[in-house]
Amino acid sequence: MSRSAVYLDNHSTTKPDPRVVEAMLPYLTEVYGNAASVSHRFGRDAAEAVERARVQVAGALGAAPREIVFTSGATEANNLAIKGVLPGLRRRGDHLVATTVEHKSVLDVVERLAREDDWKLTLVPCDESGRVDAEAVRQALRPETVLVSVMTANNEVGTINPIREIGAICHERGVVFHTDATQAVGKLDLNVEADQIDLLSLSAHKLYGPKGIGALYVRRRDPQVRLRPLFDGGGHERGMRSGTLAVPLIVGLGAAVELAIRERSVDLPRIRGLRDRLEAGIRDRVSDVTLNGHPVARLDGNLNLSFAYVDGEALMMAMRDIAVSSGAACTSAEPESSHVLRAMGRDEDSARASLRFGVGRFNTADEIDFAIELVANAVSTLRLHSAAWTAGAGRNSSEHVSG
Repeated sequence: MSRSAVYLDNHSTTKPDPRVVEAMLPYLTEVYGNAASVSHRFGRDAAEAVERARVQVAGALGAAPREIVFTSGATEANNLAIKGVLPGLRRRGDHLVATTVEHKSVLDVVERLAREDDWKLTLVPCDESGRVDAEAVRQALRPETVLVSVMTANNEVGTINPIREIGAICHERGVVFHTDATQAVGKLDLNVEADQIDLLSLSAHKLYGPKGIGALYVRRRDPQVRLRPLFDGGGHERGMRSGTLAVPLIVGLGAAVELAIRERSVDLPRIRGLRDRLEAGIRDRVSDVTLNGHPVARLDGNLNLSFAYVDGEALMMAMRDIAVSSGAACTSAEPESSHVLRAMGRDEDSARASLRFGVGRFNTADEIDFAIELVANAVSTLRLHSAAWTAGAGRNSSEHVSG
């Protein structure tokens, strides 16, 4: 029986929730004023919509609305956080701390700063599950450390970091703490006050909202964090991010965040159940499978597996009816293995044999069962053409291709 493709790449991006799209539509067709033009009703209506969304985003983080700066997405938010805060901190020190498993929009930024602007950089390693130890962060701090950036949850393997502990360590030492929470907002309990976070990045399209919009939380309460803008212009967003505000997208971000928080208690257990069903089904049909990521401290929808004797790209191509990722989606066009898996100690073959499944709000049990069947058949077929497998590794395996 033919069927449409199954989308299991929800860590790369998510399908916009129809309720989010519905909330956005009036601001594409009816309320089209410039939110900065508050001298007339069209602009004021747009500005009011922006401020409602600001309240929605702030509420999800335990922040004040004035601490939310809208950006084009998490990549810009990460760049603004790091490049924006450092000029004001240089007189205090010249040392940065990040981790080996950060998203490229953090890792590439700090490495460029170290290479071109004379910042000293320490990259804290992770353990074999991809988790960053809070004490390892503490040990990386120096008297001249001014900024620490540690992601809340990893975009590839889903491992959740001890953000509250790290925030407390940074606060104790007077170091600014930034976290990329792109994969975590709406999925984990986050509170910027309790977690002692100074800067936090997020994006709408990871939580069933539109692409092209994100936000940066910037602490305005004691201790206040000051940012230098990345570019000049009209002084929008309290001078931190110039440019005409994308009102429909901002409305979509606010609606998506509010929905995620409101429905989390129902969504996440169901998603976790589907994820566990997928893993159990694959393991039942396929041998020599390794979980990449923490077995417990992991995002509910994340499943990153390495299939021995199979190339991940080849496996992905063999499963054209399933949308998954091999490595991080933002860099999957590059012919290199995952930097996250390599940082976790995986060898090149294991890293290249990995697939990331992202289960989401709109997936069903039938889709999961269909995916299990396709994965099992594809792995079995590819292993038949693997020299290592046919040489003896799979001699005792009961794997077979279904008819």
